[in-house]
Amino acid sequence: MTQTRNPSQWRFVLATDLDGTFLGGTEEMRRRLYDWIEERREDVGLIFVTGRDPDFITEMCRAGRAPWPDFVVGDVGTTIAGVEGEGIAPIDDLEAHIREAWGDRSDMVREVLQGAPGLKEQDTPFRHRVSYHWDPETYDPSSVAALEEAGFDILISHGCYLDVLPGGVSKGPSLLRLLEQLGIDREKVLVAGDTLNDLSMFQTGLHGAVVGESEQGLLDATRDLPRSRHCTAPGTGGIAEAIRAFGLHPTPPEEAAA
Repeated sequence: MTQTRNPSQWRFVLATDLDGTFLGGTEEMRRRLYDWIEERREDVGLIFVTGRDPDFITEMCRAGRAPWPDFVVGDVGTTIAGVEGEGIAPIDDLEAHIREAWGDRSDMVREVLQGAPGLKEQDTPFRHRVSYHWDPETYDPSSVAALEEAGFDILISHGCYLDVLPGGVSKGPSLLRLLEQLGIDREKVLVAGDTLNDLSMFQTGLHGAVVGESEQGLLDATRDLPRSRHCTAPGTGGIAEAIRAFGLHPTPPEEAAA
């Protein structure tokens, strides 16, 4: 369980996607990285940067599937939240620009995409986005043209999801706003991910771990980004590999068997 700590004392900060990344890799890889983090909670910060919502994260951490984070950038960057005990609460001033960019337009998005081929709305309620299951075989890109003209961003990832987001809001920009608010030196931060909805994190210029077995689209898009390491090991193994390769902590996690 996370308790309040001083981010200025953190020597290293991991800002990581969940599915396929912090929840990925072998059981041994996950155990080694999780234990390494828990043993260093005074000088290692943990931020989840994910498409998942706070309720999912709360249930996951309560079940002991992963360590509690210190902060959450959730809902593909449309939620910025703090963590205290077993509670995840949005940080109001950091979300002000998100609320303004989204407005009260969820119903508008649903109306535009009602009956659109290849799209089925996800049943999880979100505050500042609308998300769909995406079928590339039947999807018609012209379905979202009116939304793009209205200033929304359309993000397709995992080969099966489509998110309608406020313009200019995604994982990377929201993470940078949080880091600035906390006064965290960007040189201390490693971002990690495995799909195209993580791309904006790697475009921040922060140290990056594109973990093994990542989506081909992300591999292609990050190939020429100088600080984005294409890791060999999947998930948590790739994160540990990048911490060692970038020299981000004096006692980095040891390599686990594949």
